[in-house]
Amino acid sequence: MSLINTEVKPFKATAYLNGEFIDVTEADLKGQWSIFFFYPADFTFVCPTELGDLADNYEAFKKLGVEIYSVSTDTHFTHKAWHDSSETIGKLQYPMLADPTLQISRNFEVLIEEAGLAERGTFVIDPDGKVQIVEINAGNIGRNAEELLRKVKAAQYVRENPNEVCPAKWKEGEETLAPSLDLVGKI
Repeated sequence: MSLINTEVKPFKATAYLNGEFIDVTEADLKGQWSIFFFYPADFTFVCPTELGDLADNYEAFKKLGVEIYSVSTDTHFTHKAWHDSSETIGKLQYPMLADPTLQISRNFEVLIEEAGLAERGTFVIDPDGKVQIVEINAGNIGRNAEELLRKVKAAQYVRENPNEVCPAKWKEGEETLAPSLDLVGKI
């Protein structure tokens, strides 16, 4: 079953953020755009490159009113240790959610049960707490924050303009489409 347009299931997690442990629940997502960015594990290889890429683009996401939540099945203590020991992870300014109970990974259907790890899953959640974008990558394929930023802009655009759709490769400011009988077979 697709998670598109489903509401985020209830959860409570501890996250590491800016030298502190904080609690995060599904209620924190309401009223803003959010990204849940699942990755397999701290202290690995592809994961820090992805989290660093998000950190490098974090201000652009914040300007769009988007909060990023990285999520792995590691503990919040492990997140702190990784943050304190890695130059790349040390620049993160978004919450690193801990999912040692595996509940959040199960809720988003990215849990690799036999390994107790999460797939590389990306979920864009609208201000109503509903999933609008789902992307799952194989463990050895890293993601691109700039492409994710483009997709967020498209999701925000169609939310504000419900009678329009964004075609392939759409970028902010480019022409959109207004679905109608006149367009059938013309594209």
